[in-house]
Amino acid sequence: MEFIDGDGNIVVPRAVRPIMEMGETALGSKKGARRQYRYGNLHIRDYDSHYTVHMDRVDPRKDPLGHLLVDAPEYLVGAAAAAIVGRHVGKKVYRKRKEDGKAGRDAVVDAIIAGGLAASAAGKFFFAATNAAKKKKVD
Repeated sequence: MEFIDGDGNIVVPRAVRPIMEMGETALGSKKGARRQYRYGNLHIRDYDSHYTVHMDRVDPRKDPLGHLLVDAPEYLVGAAAAAIVGRHVGKKVYRKRKEDGKAGRDAVVDAIIAGGLAASAAGKFFFAATNAAKKKKVD
């Protein structure tokens, strides 16, 4: 068994520590884990056969924004890209539909759909790109 996973987490077999005696948390990406825990700056994920453990630089329970900026910037980048691109596309579609003579309500619906789709695509793209760059930096 490898003891470091692809994300740089320490892998701990269940045989070493079969039961976790700390409170679960919803903070953080589960990445397929059954549960996750936090103990100070430790982030522990519970899988069927093992745990993974890594140390965050900022505890999200004490400083959520700091945690996003330092430990999980890919979420902020994805959200910002989604907001910017979605708004831009939505405005363009709305203006174009109004120029084409569509009713206000129809133009708004088209703009919301187009903006939402563009936002989703941009958010996923920039999240993945930032996450890949972050992993490459660690390697």
